[in-house]
Amino acid sequence: MARSSKYLKIFAFTYLIFLYAPALLLPIFSFNSSQIIAFPLTGFTFHWFETLLHQSTLHEALRNSLIVAVSSSVLATILGILASRSATRYDFTGKQISLTFILAPLVLPEIIVGVALLIVLIQLGLSLNLWSVVLGHTLLIMPFSILIMNSAFNNLDISLEEASMDLGENQFGTFYRIILPLVFPGIMASLLIGFTLSLDEFIIAFFLTGTDTTLPVYIWAQFRFPKKLPTTMALGTLLLVTSFILLSLSEYFRRRSVNSQSSVL
Repeated sequence: MARSSKYLKIFAFTYLIFLYAPALLLPIFSFNSSQIIAFPLTGFTFHWFETLLHQSTLHEALRNSLIVAVSSSVLATILGILASRSATRYDFTGKQISLTFILAPLVLPEIIVGVALLIVLIQLGLSLNLWSVVLGHTLLIMPFSILIMNSAFNNLDISLEEASMDLGENQFGTFYRIILPLVFPGIMASLLIGFTLSLDEFIIAFFLTGTDTTLPVYIWAQFRFPKKLPTTMALGTLLLVTSFILLSLSEYFRRRSVNSQSSVL
């Protein structure tokens, strides 16, 4: 038993190295003073980060990504709240089938989703712009939002809602004054997860962005120019740190949601 545990630890450690070692190369080379991405390192510098402050195309891509990330995360969370509330509170014909189709983007390759949306938009005669990316990202994020909000709603004590109704409050007032405050940490977790996924997403944005470049598409385009690789590494480092912070905050709010509802119960 002890030997099996030892092998399991070795496997887990090896897996983490293969998973995160490439990501650790980003900050290493982003602070390297050489334009050549190779060992040994030649020196320490902040020059590549300072260069980011003077690139207008980067600023435009960042603005586009923020618009898409905020819009898609808010829209997906609203739809996730409605879908999760219906799924956890009411029984109706076709509920399981509906949830299966809604959660399908979790297992479908993103390139399939991107190509399918591209074909649909072209057939409808719609132009490709930031809002087409918002549509695609909302479709991608909504399953994650539903899973988070399902957990939040399932942990609610239904007696609190019944007590509110018995005291004369209507369904909307009960939902607004009782339910939403209790699931608010879950809502924040959904928003942060959705924002992070949208900010980092490349494939759907690549197919649907049109002429309005988002940040991941901008990073991909920079790899065609070897001299810009250190600056791209610096940008990737900032994006990596931002994603880590947002995911940590999301996990904090998710745990807070579970703990707060447990204390109420």
